[in-house]
Amino acid sequence: MIQEGHWWKWTGIVTVGVMLATFLPALADHHEQKGSPSTALQTLIAGSHRTDADKARDQYRHPLEILSFFGITDTMTVVEIWPGGGWYTDILAPFLKEHGTYYAVGVVPESVSEVGRATVQKYKEKLAANPDLFGKIKQTVLAPPTKTDIAPEGSADMVLTFRNVHNWMGMEQAESVFQAMYKALKPGGVLGVVEHRAKTDVPQDPKAASGYVREDAVIKMAEQAGFTLVDRSEINANPKDTKDYPQGVWTLPPALRLKEVDKEKYVAIGESDRMTLKFMKPAAK
Repeated sequence: MIQEGHWWKWTGIVTVGVMLATFLPALADHHEQKGSPSTALQTLIAGSHRTDADKARDQYRHPLEILSFFGITDTMTVVEIWPGGGWYTDILAPFLKEHGTYYAVGVVPESVSEVGRATVQKYKEKLAANPDLFGKIKQTVLAPPTKTDIAPEGSADMVLTFRNVHNWMGMEQAESVFQAMYKALKPGGVLGVVEHRAKTDVPQDPKAASGYVREDAVIKMAEQAGFTLVDRSEINANPKDTKDYPQGVWTLPPALRLKEVDKEKYVAIGESDRMTLKFMKPAAK
């Protein structure tokens, strides 16, 4: 029985209890949401401007999780190296359009194969066809050793490259490219690398002819350029990938170079096992 004169204490206790019961779950939700991916990114990834074929690859590329892992925000200056057909351009360009800056770093058409030249032309046509979405993209080129100014020195918050390291190795340009990316980044800026991951018990082919690169080899290249590895993720891991195919990584989807030969087998494996590495350019002392 509550004694007369002490009712207010009990009322206060009950009130505080109700407040805590209401506040604590909200606080927990806040902490969960604080690190969650951007709603804007989710909307863009689901957007009608992306083709069904591109969306079908989300299950292997995980764009929402990858970009969130790298720590992207819509106010950043972001540089993408060799965007190819523009799979990530469809997400990055509109995401950064209003408050940030997006550099699409292409190749010099005459420096690549006929297929490469066709890809460059198709990319240009893609951007020209939708100026509302792509009109603010800044285009530069990367073609070591002469063309390595991918963005103004020390201007980028983030540099991203998706499955390109093997290409640079094949052209003996990896060292120059990592130096170019380092130069473009601000101190404290992030380099995000996604690459087909080779087996650790197989010596690294200097030319990476299979398309696969050992994770320790990529880390060494980045560190030699001055970067520090700050995190790694298994978001793009694929344990089904045995990495021992007749046409290298291009045996798997989406290339499927063997065409109908064992197609069901390779489709069931899916796209390659990939490393996802987050580096940082050390902050100025």
